[in-house]
Amino acid sequence: MNLALWAAAGTGVQVGAAIVASRLAVAEVPPLTLAMLRYAIGFACLLPFALRPLAALPRPLPVRDVAAMAALGIVQFGVLIALLNFGLQRIPAAPAALIFSLFPLLTLGLAAALGRERASWRLLAGVVLSIAGVALTLLPKLQAGARHGNWWGELAVLAAAIAGALCSVLYRPWLQRYPVLPVSAFAMLASVAALALLALPEGWPARLATFSPLAWGAIAFIGLSSGIGYFWWLYALKHESPTRVTVFLALNPVTAALLGWLLLGEQPGATGWLALLPIAAGLWLATRPADNPRP
Repeated sequence: MNLALWAAAGTGVQVGAAIVASRLAVAEVPPLTLAMLRYAIGFACLLPFALRPLAALPRPLPVRDVAAMAALGIVQFGVLIALLNFGLQRIPAAPAALIFSLFPLLTLGLAAALGRERASWRLLAGVVLSIAGVALTLLPKLQAGARHGNWWGELAVLAAAIAGALCSVLYRPWLQRYPVLPVSAFAMLASVAALALLALPEGWPARLATFSPLAWGAIAFIGLSSGIGYFWWLYALKHESPTRVTVFLALNPVTAALLGWLLLGEQPGATGWLALLPIAAGLWLATRPADNPRP
C-alpha cells in the first residue's frame, strides 16, 4: 500500500477516536465551541511545521486561491464538525458513525458527476462493501437505539457527510498547486476565525473556565489528533482520488467499537467481528491500482 493510502487509513482511525471523544465532550461543550477549540488546537500544532513551506510560497497569493482555500476550510473544518457535533448531541455515536460512513459513496457520486473520477464497478463495490461492514459493526447498538431516533440529529450528520464529500472533491486543484502543510494550517485558521464568531451566542469566552478536566482532556485529544489527522487527510487527497481516500472512513466505527471494548469494557458482539470481513474486502476492492484512473 502506498504512503497516501496509509495516511488515509490513519485518518479513518483518527476520526473514529475523535467521534468517541466528541461524544464525551458534547455533554459539557456546545457544538460550535467544541469545533472552534478543536481546530484552534489543531492549527497551533500545525503552524510550527507550516512556517517554512509557507515562507517559500509566492507573494502575493492570488486572491481567488486564498478565498477558495478559506471557504473550503470553513466548510471542511467548521461547518462539517459543527453539524457532526450538533448531531452527536441528539443521537448516539453508533447511528451517527453509520450515517457518516456514507461519506465515500457521496464522494464517489459527486466526483463522477463533476467529471473528477470514473465510477468503476470495482470502486463502487468496494464502497458498498465497506458501508455494509460498518452496518454490521453497529448493528447491536442500532437495534438497541432504534426507539430513540431524532431526525434533526440524523439530518445534521448526513449534511456533515455531504459537506465533507464536496470538499474532498474540490480540494485537489489547490493541493496540487501548494504544499499540504500551509494549506492545512490556513484552512484550519479560516475555520477557527469563522467559528469563533459563530460560537459567540454559545458564550464560549465565559464558558471556558467552567469545563471539567475530563472535558478539557477530551478537547485536547480531539484537537491534537485533528491537527495530525487532517494533514494526513489532505496529503492523501493530494496524491490519490477522493473516493479511494474517503473509503477508509469505514475504519472509524471499527475504531470506535475497539476503543469502547478496550477502554469502556463494551464487548463487541459476533456481528462486530464479522464486519471486519466486508470492510477488509471493500478496502481491498476500492484501492486496487486498476481503479485509480486520473481524469
